[in-house]
Amino acid sequence: MGSNSDDSLRNLLTTAKSKAKDLESFTSTTDTAYQEELRAAIDCLERCRQIADRISLFSPNETLEDIASTDIHLILKDSAPNRKQILRRAQEAYARYLHLLDTYLLLSKSDSELYERYIEDTDGFSLIQTSDAATRRNIKISRFRQEKDLKQKLEHLAQNPGALQSDDNVLRELFLAEVELSTHQTFQTLDMIAQEFKTLALKPSTPPPGPTEREADYRERNGLQQDTHSDRLAHSLSQLYQNRFAGPLLSKDGKPLQPFTLLDSRQRLQNGVFKPDHALPTMTIDEYLAEEKRRGGIIDGGGEQSGPSAEPNEDDMEKADIETMKARGWDDFTEANPKGSGNTINRG
Repeated sequence: MGSNSDDSLRNLLTTAKSKAKDLESFTSTTDTAYQEELRAAIDCLERCRQIADRISLFSPNETLEDIASTDIHLILKDSAPNRKQILRRAQEAYARYLHLLDTYLLLSKSDSELYERYIEDTDGFSLIQTSDAATRRNIKISRFRQEKDLKQKLEHLAQNPGALQSDDNVLRELFLAEVELSTHQTFQTLDMIAQEFKTLALKPSTPPPGPTEREADYRERNGLQQDTHSDRLAHSLSQLYQNRFAGPLLSKDGKPLQPFTLLDSRQRLQNGVFKPDHALPTMTIDEYLAEEKRRGGIIDGGGEQSGPSAEPNEDDMEKADIETMKARGWDDFTEANPKGSGNTINRG
């Protein structure tokens, strides 16, 4: 391997690892800065892989002892710690990475079993095959502790840069630990990719094609090209008004062809957003009752007794005497027949 290619590979991989580490500090994966940083990291890894393939850096005829200590970390060229935009492309990169590790016998016994399961069912791969909740929880805790231990090991080995430059065994141990951590994260990412493939499989099929050219021409001629469908239960008066007066507002001479109102675009957009989904009332309760009464929907009165009573005439002495005698008779009756006097059934 030439020195120029060697330096280029090392610089590209170092840059990709630095950018991948910077991605962990972002709080949102939808930010423009995050997407640009991710594309830059992927581009560095792709260029790394192309250079390594062009110069045949790794060969299936070699063993781990044949690789120089400074080249071990270049195995990570196919291990991107973050998912790529195209799942299949990311899956193929991880597969090449795991195949290379398997060639150099760098996979542990548990990782070899996971790799065999991944080869048998690529899109249905899962780290946890059981459905028992307690077992799944224990496996997740175990893998989390393994990843934590690997990260602590890397931090411990990287604390002595002098030993890394002078001792080849320490440098080799550091790179192999980094490969082991990346392998651990690779299987987790492949599990997430398989889950996302299952989710994409549930996506509804492509909608049927649109109308024929004849129907489209008919709609275009009659001004029905725009989709007027709405989920609202009731349209506002302004919408009905606009649909009624469809067509140009002004003639060629500049004369108005239909009534229109000038509105501020910002105010119109605000009014279209900040409003409820249901139709608002157009009148108060009193106005509604008055309208119903006008239309005959409310009947007043229920006979002579429900009407307003006439005021007594103080000058009519004869009628006043009749009312007085009637009241005295009622008083005499209530005195002779007190309340409850007729109930003799329950008395002893």
